[in-house]
Amino acid sequence: MRLSKIIQLLECEVLTIKDEDPEIESVGAADLMSDVLAFGGPGMILVTGLNSPQCVRTASVVGAAAVVIIRKRNVPETTIELAQELDMPLVHARMSMYRACGILFREGLGDSLEEGKHLG
Repeated sequence: MRLSKIIQLLECEVLTIKDEDPEIESVGAADLMSDVLAFGGPGMILVTGLNSPQCVRTASVVGAAAVVIIRKRNVPETTIELAQELDMPLVHARMSMYRACGILFREGLGDSLEEGKHLG
């Protein structure tokens, strides 16, 4: 599924975007960035309630295609600036993690953070 479709489904506010529209293969939902580092990988979209620059940095390290910050929180300018520096698409969905993940699951996206999945 293309990132543009996810933005539409989750009614996201776009904070940073790349010229291309990356294909998203799976979803990783976590607030603990150690889980993302352990089980995340390329082609995933990170859905998180964490709004600090650390979520963008972690997504970049694992090769995630984009970050969705959820809930009705303001996203700090430092987080947006880092996303721009790292060329990481960053969007904001003002809904619960449960709802966001339910919508993406219904649309057929799988779980990126399922233990052992990235090990083949």
